[in-house]
Amino acid sequence: MGRRSETPRKGDLREQALLDAAEGLLARTGLERMTVEDIAKGAGISRGSLYFYFDSKQDVLAGLVARTMAAIREDAARAAEDTATPPAQAVERALRHTERMWREHGTVMRAAAENAARNEAVGRAWEETVEVFADAMRQVLVRAGLPDGDGPTGAGALARALCWMTERGYYRACGDDGDTLDSATRTLREVWLRVITPPRP
Repeated sequence: MGRRSETPRKGDLREQALLDAAEGLLARTGLERMTVEDIAKGAGISRGSLYFYFDSKQDVLAGLVARTMAAIREDAARAAEDTATPPAQAVERALRHTERMWREHGTVMRAAAENAARNEAVGRAWEETVEVFADAMRQVLVRAGLPDGDGPTGAGALARALCWMTERGYYRACGDDGDTLDSATRTLREVWLRVITPPRP
C-alpha cells in the first residue's frame, strides 16, 4: 500500500497562489478595479489557466472568503471543545482572535460583508460561519449560567445577536487605524461580559 504524499499538488499550489494574488490586489485596488487578468498575472499563470480553477472574479472572491472563513470555523470548534477555560477568558480569547482575523484579512472580510447579498456563495459562507461561531459561543454562555432555551432570552438567541453585533462592530472599525480595532475589541468585550456576568444584588 503506497503512502499518501504530504506535498501539496501543483494544482493546489496554483489555486492558493491565485487566492494570495487576489487578496493582495483586493487590498491595493479594491474588488471593482481588480480584473481576472491581474489575478492571473499576480499568480504567475495565464488568464486561460485561471479559468481551470475559477469561473470568474466573483468566484475567486468566494474562494477567498471560504479560505478565511475556514480559519474562523476552526477557532469556533476550539472554543466549543474547550470547557476548562472560564467563560470570561473564552470571550476574551474569541474576540482577540476575531480582531486578529480582521487585522490580517480585513479586506476579504469587508468584501464578504459587502457582497454577501449579490454573491450567493459568499453570502452562504459568511452567514454559516457566523452561525457556527454563535453556536460555539452559546455553549460559553451556558457555561456562564445563562438558560439554554429557545426563546429570545436564551443563550442561543443572545449568542447569535452578540455575534452579529461583533461582526458589524469590527466591520465598521476595519479600515481605520489599529487603535480603532483595539477600541472595538474593548467595547465588544464590555458588552459580552455584561451579558455573562450576573448583576449584583
